Amino acid sequence: MPLAVGTATPTLVASTWSPPPPFQVGTMRAVWLDPLGQRFELSGPHELHGWLTTRDIAGWGAGPRTYVTDPQATGGVSVRFIRTEPRRITWPLHVYGDTHEEFLGRWRRLMSAFLLTAQVGRPGILRIARPSGEEREIEAFYEEGFEGNAGENWVSANPVLTLFCPDGFWRAPEPVEVPWGYRAEPGGPFLHPFITVSSGRSLGSAEVLNPGDVDAWPVWEIAGPASLITITNNTLGLSFGITYPLGAGGVVTVDTTPSRPRVRGPAGQNLFGALNWPAVELWPLARGLNDLTISISGAGDTTGVRMTYRPRFEAA
Repeated sequence: MPLAVGTATPTLVASTWSPPPPFQVGTMRAVWLDPLGQRFELSGPHELHGWLTTRDIAGWGAGPRTYVTDPQATGGVSVRFIRTEPRRITWPLHVYGDTHEEFLGRWRRLMSAFLLTAQVGRPGILRIARPSGEEREIEAFYEEGFEGNAGENWVSANPVLTLFCPDGFWRAPEPVEVPWGYRAEPGGPFLHPFITVSSGRSLGSAEVLNPGDVDAWPVWEIAGPASLITITNNTLGLSFGITYPLGAGGVVTVDTTPSRPRVRGPAGQNLFGALNWPAVELWPLARGLNDLTISISGAGDTTGVRMTYRPRFEAA
């Protein structure tokens, strides 16, 4: 006997859905900046975006360490050195929509913002702002979380993202700037405000505060004229020098970041060989006060130095 085949009509039931509880209101605001600089609010108001951060954030405290040790004949070990490792942050989200199409558009837009890090090979930035106005951020790559869980992706989903952070430390979003300059007369020509000095040969000394929890790696810009530049951190007992005929209007840039140390001349040329090898130490700013001295031979009215750095922190 043949079976009758018909078309089933689903019964629509009014939704009683309500979003899961977010992080405690008033504790922080979270933003994701994708590699192209597009901004995505992660902490609400969810009514505007269709997604929110839930409470189970993990990995945004102190980062992991590895202790390299040597065994001791008397028992136990000695610690040879301690290495800070990359960190992984777990970031739970809830994405929803009143219809499947609305949900899908939000899901795809948010997924694209994170997966772009893997597609272009550049990190995004996770930025946290506290009610006090303090902000900290960390560079991160998407690792996993948008695979889609069973039973989801109809009108809601709960992706739990894993973000890989190559630098285990958080940093200040905006760099701190410290300028030095030779002032031939009031209102001199290079940087303002100046740390006042009286000689075109020595730009003097100053105490610079690193308010972070760990070392910060400065970027230096030296404006000519100059022939020999020596920059010393007296607190650490370290210095580096550059011998280069820098003319007025020219700028040499020194980036001390260990992962990308660079010395560039006025035309962008590589001047790494102009450092005073083998006594080169591209030193960091230690936590707290740092006593610095800058000396320049061949200086003139337009000679000046600007240091910028971002304080780094253990936790968000």
